[in-house]
Amino acid sequence: MIDQSNPPHLTVVDHPLVQHKLTHMRKVGTPTGVFRQLLREISQLLAYEITRNLEMTKEAIETPLCPMEAPVLDGKKLALISILRAGNGLLDGVLELVPSARVGFVGLYRDEETLEPVEYYFKVPEAMGERLVIAVDPMLATGNSAVAAIDMLKKAGAKNIRFMCLLAAPEGVETMRKAHPDVPIVTASLDERLNEQGYIVPGLGDAGDRMFGTK
Repeated sequence: MIDQSNPPHLTVVDHPLVQHKLTHMRKVGTPTGVFRQLLREISQLLAYEITRNLEMTKEAIETPLCPMEAPVLDGKKLALISILRAGNGLLDGVLELVPSARVGFVGLYRDEETLEPVEYYFKVPEAMGERLVIAVDPMLATGNSAVAAIDMLKKAGAKNIRFMCLLAAPEGVETMRKAHPDVPIVTASLDERLNEQGYIVPGLGDAGDRMFGTK
């Protein structure tokens, strides 16, 4: 089921499997390997929702019994954009579901004093304006990095953009809504708030550190 109590630009996927796996990811004692596997599994479930309205067309095919006009995806292959480094955890799962997707990367890190994003890498597929673009990052906290990434994607020509994350804070959702009201957000949970360090509460800690075993 989809939680319809949230603003139109925000979809919280409250499917039981998503919520069950997310609970295990939140636990402080969940090992790195298990955390990565759970993130990959949740990303596939979120991907079902964020790709729900892909454009379709018909193709003439032959089944073992007869010819038919069958539905297939239309237009250029979608572009998955990982916001480094933690975005790669979601990227892997979505690629298992849509292996033909084109892939790009936006390198941003958060200045721990200002909480503002700093760019260090940008590489995306061609013809961005003709593709559905899905940007992925596990955490939508302050929203500053997400807004910066979407700014960069729009400058590269992207027009149809969606944002997929594991957790979102109300502050980050509002920041995104103000900066990019045309970009829908799909997440597994809208958490309570940000703390003074800009981390999502109750959250699950630093997604990148837990995914890669770093501190």
